[in-house]
Amino acid sequence: MEVNLDDWYKPKIDKKTLKNLSKKKDLPGLLHFFFYFLLLFTSGYLAYVTLGTWWTYLFFFIYGTIYAFSVANWHETVHRTAFKTRWINEIFYHISSFMCDFEGFRWRWSHTFHHSKTLQTEDDYDHEIQVSRPVELLAFFLNFIPLTDLLYPHKLIKYEVLKHAFGNFSPVIDITAPKEEKKKILWNSRLYVLLWALVIVYSLYIGSILPIVYIILPTYIGKPIWFAVNVTQHLAAKVDTKDHRLSTYSVRINPVLSFLYWHMEYHLEHHMYPMVPSYNLKKLRKEIDSELPKPFNSLFDFYRKVLPSVIALATNPDKHYKVKLNN
Repeated sequence: MEVNLDDWYKPKIDKKTLKNLSKKKDLPGLLHFFFYFLLLFTSGYLAYVTLGTWWTYLFFFIYGTIYAFSVANWHETVHRTAFKTRWINEIFYHISSFMCDFEGFRWRWSHTFHHSKTLQTEDDYDHEIQVSRPVELLAFFLNFIPLTDLLYPHKLIKYEVLKHAFGNFSPVIDITAPKEEKKKILWNSRLYVLLWALVIVYSLYIGSILPIVYIILPTYIGKPIWFAVNVTQHLAAKVDTKDHRLSTYSVRINPVLSFLYWHMEYHLEHHMYPMVPSYNLKKLRKEIDSELPKPFNSLFDFYRKVLPSVIALATNPDKHYKVKLNN
């Protein structure tokens, strides 16, 4: 994944140190996916065996939350830093892409673009900016309530995949993806739609909604916690700047969420050096700490400080959150 950051602010770091921090391994990724799927299957099993009781709602929420964090799995594999071995990375990349509806070929190109053009609104537009600068406050706060995504079906990522399956490509495709990639996006989108259709048909055949709940709906059921963590990356940040310190945040979270999030709470560090594997981001932070703003101490600390800017931005585009720099 080639990201051009030549004209962005960069902290000073020894080249040899950076090279060592950028080395990839297979074992950390294999261990991560083993425990991730172990937690997913365990919570899914507990949800099933407790059907008919109130416990099943709790376990389905836990299952959905873990499932929703498949976006973190997608993210580490889209950067090809989850594994040293390329083909292993690709297998888990496409599994994760399907789980979180991020069609693999479309999102590989658009996410590369996001890193090269983070929060740019002029000329080449960063299409991942939208959730970071919400103008519809009701829609934003509904993200913290399960299943509310379904109130806006035209905004679902599934809806975009459906459009692409019929050859109706979003503008982001023309901006970020080479023309020869469109055929891959088209047929992979059709594969996703086919798999969803098979799940629905199977559910109708057995007379149970469970396959739909386990495969199609979990990201909407478990979105609140994932969203609360993931949206901290750029929420209400300054746009059209070439300094990641002003457009990207780092937030300290508990070990369980850090595992599910694959350590992307070190998001500022990740944007500065996207080829450093997530398990080395904490070490990277120590190397460049003096040039970075202090991270938020917790999710509570983050929302306490940033939410006023989110609300203000709804009526004034200049009211972004102002980061305090050390230098």
